Amino acid sequence: MQTSTTSLIARELTRAIAGHRLQPGTKLAEQKLADHFGVSRTLVRQALHQLAQRRLVRLEPARGAFVAAPTVEEARQVFAVRRMLELEMTRAFAREATPAQIRALREHIASEKAALDGDDTAAGIGLLGDFHVRIAELIGNEVLAQMLRDLISRSSLITLMYQRAGAAQHSQQEHVQIVRALAARDPARAVALMQQHLDNVEASLAFDRPPPTHDIAQALAA
Repeated sequence: MQTSTTSLIARELTRAIAGHRLQPGTKLAEQKLADHFGVSRTLVRQALHQLAQRRLVRLEPARGAFVAAPTVEEARQVFAVRRMLELEMTRAFAREATPAQIRALREHIASEKAALDGDDTAAGIGLLGDFHVRIAELIGNEVLAQMLRDLISRSSLITLMYQRAGAAQHSQQEHVQIVRALAARDPARAVALMQQHLDNVEASLAFDRPPPTHDIAQALAA
């Protein structure tokens, strides 16, 4: 029971981070989290240690836990690893995709567009990240999917800190093009589009931007 509760807390905090509702540098006060989830501080502390292992939370002695604020070098490394994984994943998907899998991706990008067009920025950004995980899930590689979930969560912190305005809409349009290439079973074009997409996301980062702050109660209530 304790393990499942700890996992639930970690999952909800990860969703808040990935959805840009918990921002880099936010202090994660154990008592506030314990009150919010209706659990002991011990379970909260266990969840925070899990997130610290995944580099989503920074633990500081005598100060507590904070949402991580990735450095410029870490940001570049995250995108380098994503290219290594996602280009080969895209190639494999283009070769093996079934009509049902293509339909699932089309439904996903339709949800992305609806969220962004409806000004639900947090949901839209979360769905944009989930697109990459969804490909791994559809391939049936849960190890790859879990690796991408962690990388996408870290990418969400990076984009929140550094991304320029308007980049989310551009990313959604690029997802549409990628799915078209996947549907056409054109591995070379699909891989080229994915590479260009990841390059564009990284190029949209303004590394001189100061980190934002946010209120934890408001973030978890969303």
